[in-house]
Amino acid sequence: MIIHADLDAYYASVEERDRPELVGKPVIVGGSPEKRGVVCAANYVARKYGVHSAMPAVTARRLCPQGIYLPPRIDYYAEVSRQIRDIFERFTPLVEPLSLDEAFLDVTGSEGLFGPAVEIGRKIKQAIRTELRLVASVGVAPNKFLAKIASDLKKPDALVVVEPDKVQEFLDPLPVERLWGVGKQSSKVFEKLGIRTIAQLRQCPLDMLRARFGSSGEHLWNLAHGRDDRPVVPEREAKSISNETTFERDVADMDVLRAWLVDLVDQVGYRLRRHGLRGHTVHLKVRFADFSKITRSQTLPEPTDITDELWRAADELLCHRLPARHLPVRLLGMGVSGLDDTGQVQGLLFGGEERQRQSQVDAVVDQLKEKFGDRALRRGSSFRGESPRTL
Repeated sequence: MIIHADLDAYYASVEERDRPELVGKPVIVGGSPEKRGVVCAANYVARKYGVHSAMPAVTARRLCPQGIYLPPRIDYYAEVSRQIRDIFERFTPLVEPLSLDEAFLDVTGSEGLFGPAVEIGRKIKQAIRTELRLVASVGVAPNKFLAKIASDLKKPDALVVVEPDKVQEFLDPLPVERLWGVGKQSSKVFEKLGIRTIAQLRQCPLDMLRARFGSSGEHLWNLAHGRDDRPVVPEREAKSISNETTFERDVADMDVLRAWLVDLVDQVGYRLRRHGLRGHTVHLKVRFADFSKITRSQTLPEPTDITDELWRAADELLCHRLPARHLPVRLLGMGVSGLDDTGQVQGLLFGGEERQRQSQVDAVVDQLKEKFGDRALRRGSSFRGESPRTL
């Protein structure tokens, strides 16, 4: 059985935990409304006013002028994320992180030690609440896709179980928008076809979906049948390291996309260094509003784990390698492949001193974060799409 664990309103919840006077008030984490900032998290009080992630902060302030607007502390959230990961790994070594606040866990081999998967999910929720004073939603199911839907279905503080013999009973009543890849634009297409629920999609002829949506049609048809054979892959065994985010609303503003890319790059760079890896190729993944997807990649002169180099390559892909006039973006992802764990770095004829300086800065930042937390030293990026300055 697979568990998907997702911290509820993670960034905002960490801020509420550290500042109890914020509890019960609309808390919005992101860039400044005065500086083209972007919302990266909103607690459930703020969401009642229509505030959501990826929204321009100026729009959020118009919707919720009484909101408390806080700058993101990404490095600190990463520090807390490591504590969450430690809890996961008490129950299984098969942990596949998706971002700072969510992960898949394969607990099939752990049930003999800790009890049924649902009991493991309950213990994980309790440990996170007791030790970290945070709330997680947990989905338990036969595969990753179902576990992900389950954890999201009754947020916040959810524990939803999908038994193997009740998969279709679980899926069929849900709206088709619950399927991965179905956004605002694609849901309009399904509306025209008279397809509103997963059950209706499941009953469609596969050939018709292929003709209408290409390979994405077959993908959606398989998901509607609850099929997902992807294994949980621990980060240390992965052939690539990546991070992605799916926006609550499709995003058309390039400044907003670049702002989110800063965060994705920062997390991937840290994870590379944590495992002693360097990546040779930088990848960008974009899913558009019509659920079409493109990937772009750039191979670097040599493998790197330097955040600034990863950012420059990823930003080049985003700003100059997408179609000139593209649809709004539903999902944005960044990753690296061609992983090298030898520790050998070939010297470059030019720029060697600058690379060494950047590498040393990353090492110092990581070391101080792990020892003292975010307050000791943190990056200067602020969800405005800048290059992630380190000092």
